[in-house]
Amino acid sequence: MATQDTRAGLVDAATRIFAEDGVATASLVEITRRAGQRNRGAVQYHFGGRDGLLVAVLSEHADFLGVRELELLEIARARPDDDVASVIEAIVRPAVELAETGWRGRCYLAIVGEIVERDPATRSPEVVEALARTGGYEVYALLRERMPAYDEELRTERLALLTSFVLGTVARRARAEEGGRAQLPLERFVDNLVDLGTAMVTARAR
Repeated sequence: MATQDTRAGLVDAATRIFAEDGVATASLVEITRRAGQRNRGAVQYHFGGRDGLLVAVLSEHADFLGVRELELLEIARARPDDDVASVIEAIVRPAVELAETGWRGRCYLAIVGEIVERDPATRSPEVVEALARTGGYEVYALLRERMPAYDEELRTERLALLTSFVLGTVARRARAEEGGRAQLPLERFVDNLVDLGTAMVTARAR
């Protein structure tokens, strides 16, 4: 039980600090300290290092996202082949729902947002597997099929911008609800974000 508590404390601390300081630059010593551990080698002992700890953080919400994204993906697949909005909803709605669960969900989205900005070649197989469990790869595969016939360079750029925009907007809403400007009601926020995301990936190429 003590080992489980230690691991859980380290994962919680890492979730906050990875989101605040960045996965690559976050201090493992600070994570250990924030988790209340005196042994500076606690991360190495329990997770094998930074990458193992990252996988543990990503695994916390992978199953939740996997269920929701794949549920919405099945709905999207039943729609006409030119229906992009239903696929975008399979990205937007699970992210919004996760952000609504509390700080862990919001931090998780910030971490994923950072990871997708980096070169995919830098991701370890374990990180790739953890991300795959969210169902996101299947959703993006369908989105690629339904997007207009852009060249691959432009298609990749628009998908990257879409991901950053969606995760960033959801995170900003969460922060604003804690003391910022008034926000749209939840369902209208989701609908608006889906509309904006759809416009981003279907706009005429120049």
